[in-house]
Amino acid sequence: MVLFADADTVHAHLPYPELVAALRRAHLDPSPEFAAVVTGDPTGAPNSFLALTAWQPNDMIAAKLVSVFPGNRTRPSVQGLVVLFDGAEGSVRLVADGAAMTFRKTAADSALGAALLAREDAEVLLVVGAGGLAPHVIAAHIGVRPSLRTVLVWNRTPARAAALAAAVTVPGVHVEAVSDLDESVARADIVSCVTMSTEPLVRGELLRPGTHLDLVGSFTPAMREADDEALRRAAVFVDTRTGLERSGEIQHALASGALSPADIRGDLFQLCAGQVPGRTGPEEITLYKNLGGAHLDLYTARQLLRSLG
Repeated sequence: MVLFADADTVHAHLPYPELVAALRRAHLDPSPEFAAVVTGDPTGAPNSFLALTAWQPNDMIAAKLVSVFPGNRTRPSVQGLVVLFDGAEGSVRLVADGAAMTFRKTAADSALGAALLAREDAEVLLVVGAGGLAPHVIAAHIGVRPSLRTVLVWNRTPARAAALAAAVTVPGVHVEAVSDLDESVARADIVSCVTMSTEPLVRGELLRPGTHLDLVGSFTPAMREADDEALRRAAVFVDTRTGLERSGEIQHALASGALSPADIRGDLFQLCAGQVPGRTGPEEITLYKNLGGAHLDLYTARQLLRSLG
């Protein structure tokens, strides 16, 4: 029997604490084989189409087709679907809304990084960007760091930051829109960037000792959310070493000499298995590059299938 999950079903059956825990368990097993093809808009517009696949032998196969149209105003900027197949016999088990799955997977990925790397007493979260992913990043981070008491939201368009801040209600947490990005970076304990910027937004010199920087939005070499100084100052981790060539921050820092391949301390598989240490002290600046990857779509779809019963 094939199960179908629309966006509301996906969100209802993948609460962040459970999803983050499922991702953490999944990273204790060998990585699936996975690949991604990112195609840019032939007209030169800033749109992308992604086709991602992952295969866990004798378990599951996942495929995701998703469009990213950042200029959309009347339609979601991310649209698509995720299909989960039985890895032993090839039958279709689940078809789910791709945008909702992408939001859940991406936010949970960053939250797992924060759970492993951010200070346990973090109180101020700054979210850079106010698109569709931003409220999920807020919810996921609060889920792993209940110490958070303030959420700051910055966006190039202040009205969008204000709208998001007004829409997000979390008991015991103050959410506010901010206009001064530099001042907010210097104030934050966790900075999570969810933009499609092609120019660095976060200046590394402003990061306080102990800050955790979460870079999510850039997924092509032309995109950057943080400057070289941020990578130079931080202990750098990634969710996966596959696809590093797609990260504008990492490729630019490697080219400039601000970062060497040996400076990437570990990936999520190594962190979850305890093969590499995470944060080594309260003053250390940590940086987590959320590259995504179809293996995470597989893990998320598998958790959804289990939740749906």
